Amino acid sequence: MASSAFVAASPVFSRRVFAGASVACAPAPSGGAAVTMRVTKVMPKDLRKRSKALPMVDAPEGLKESQDGYLGFDPFRFSDWLDQDWAAKGELKNGRVAMLACVGWVVAEFLHLPDPQFSNPVALQAMFQVNYGAWVQIILGVSIFEILTLDKMYESDRRAGDLGWDPLYLDSPEMRLKEVKHARLAMLGILGLVAQQLVQGEPTIAQLMQLLGFA
Repeated sequence: MASSAFVAASPVFSRRVFAGASVACAPAPSGGAAVTMRVTKVMPKDLRKRSKALPMVDAPEGLKESQDGYLGFDPFRFSDWLDQDWAAKGELKNGRVAMLACVGWVVAEFLHLPDPQFSNPVALQAMFQVNYGAWVQIILGVSIFEILTLDKMYESDRRAGDLGWDPLYLDSPEMRLKEVKHARLAMLGILGLVAQQLVQGEPTIAQLMQLLGFA
């Protein structure tokens, strides 16, 4: 029995009908041969989400564009398995600690409490000169603050960084974005400050002034 084929006479099979896809139908040859169809579908470039930080690569799908500081940048793909609401809260909390650390690092080089154990301007050396009682106070204070704010880390409807405390009424989309940017910069900055003293073993600002020719 000769083979037969159904050929649709619709324009859908004869021209491009939607963006990024084309369907072509070859005319049926004589002799009852079957019709062959070729379907090609290409994702349009304008539909791909590009990273704002690196426009040449695609943005990870797990990241949330609604979060403050979104840049479509996640080279280690943490967003593939880590809850992004929790991650954003953790990032901002660590960033705030880093901002305080950077300020304290510089201030402690020039201002000291009236006791010889607080007189060392090199932060990494000074931290080992403080007695155990001071360390207990620091760890206890940090632990109490973490316990009091722990439940806010897991509230899905709570924005990252929102601890219900804004005495200066600075909260706004613009200020939230600035805080995230400064937090990320501070986390990198404190790593650089630690590395400088690990390698050089000298006060940070004093060495900077020496390199710039001011000392």
